[in-house]
Amino acid sequence: MSIPNRPFRLILNRHVGTPGVVVLPEGGFRRAREEITGWEGYAPTPLVPLEEVARAARVAAVHWKDEGGRFGLGSFKALGGAYAVMRLLQAELARRGVANAATGAELTTGTYKEATGAITVTCATDGNHGRSVAWGAGRFGARCVIFVHEGVSQGRRDAIAAYGAEIRVVPGTYDDAVRAAQREANDRGWFVVSDTSYAGYTEVPRDVMQGYRLMAEEAAESIPAPPTHVFIQGGVGGLAAAVSVQMRARYGLDGPRIIVVEPERAACLMASAEAGEATSIEGDLDTLMAGLACGEPSLLAWQELERAGFAFMSIPDASAVDAMRLLARRQPKLVAGESAVAGLAGMLLAAREPFSRSALGLGAESRILLFGTEGATDPELYAKLTA
Repeated sequence: MSIPNRPFRLILNRHVGTPGVVVLPEGGFRRAREEITGWEGYAPTPLVPLEEVARAARVAAVHWKDEGGRFGLGSFKALGGAYAVMRLLQAELARRGVANAATGAELTTGTYKEATGAITVTCATDGNHGRSVAWGAGRFGARCVIFVHEGVSQGRRDAIAAYGAEIRVVPGTYDDAVRAAQREANDRGWFVVSDTSYAGYTEVPRDVMQGYRLMAEEAAESIPAPPTHVFIQGGVGGLAAAVSVQMRARYGLDGPRIIVVEPERAACLMASAEAGEATSIEGDLDTLMAGLACGEPSLLAWQELERAGFAFMSIPDASAVDAMRLLARRQPKLVAGESAVAGLAGMLLAAREPFSRSALGLGAESRILLFGTEGATDPELYAKLTA
């Protein structure tokens, strides 16, 4: 089981291992884990061995963390956005003198519904983060407005609206939608719950990333042997950075090599690695991997990845479709959306090519961990791509 040869780019991070700031403190993760694991409907998602993929890649093992069933939202982002909404509401209720230490359970049962109903949360999204924020707003009693750029499919817009959010469409790219959400929040006194961070805005995205760490912790708890490599999707970098932090917390400085994989048309993290500093990229970011169509790295994510990312890859859209079909045709079938498979596609391409295989240290003893970060979040598009 393999995928066709496709052109890709790979660069090694010359700054890997450089000491840096603590992006995600352990105390914050402990709070996130305690809270989220107590939510109704919480259960660890499956870690699936892909023996046929391991054989094709000529490595010892490949494991796939399947996030398609997370809280019924179809994506790992259910862990981050909703948790950040809860934390924001707790802080705002305390600031307003309503409740100094409101619990998640009190918010869920509507103890402070009059106060939370007067609070509006907002964000920009390519689909999955907005769905999580909308779900969290509904769960904890806040109003929600979600901004999407014009390239977000109607199916994804409808899925967000189903959780009670108002949808507003912005011309341009994801980054344009981020700026529109921030402007509207500033004008109207709303609260941005973003999964990307920038100067002056870090605390809410930090909570989002702390929630993401739970997924990586679950994987570490159930994997038979410590991974040697993690191939992980890019985007703004929040997911990759959260996984990186948790791998180091779990396995120490000698933990797995983190390889960040991005669409070739939206590779802002690779551009940052090449430049030696956080770098934005221009253009329409027109990639099939819609959840990764980001041109500006998250500040917090880059602070982690600039020293912890072992390598950065960019891959063509066709390789994502190859990987989706590969999983859809295996037995038993694995359903993975187009943004879920970048890590898998990147790993198979790198494992086949002699230079990249050597540069990344991939060999017969390698154990690969992959995160299938979404299911078929746009069922119509999924069916078309995997037909």
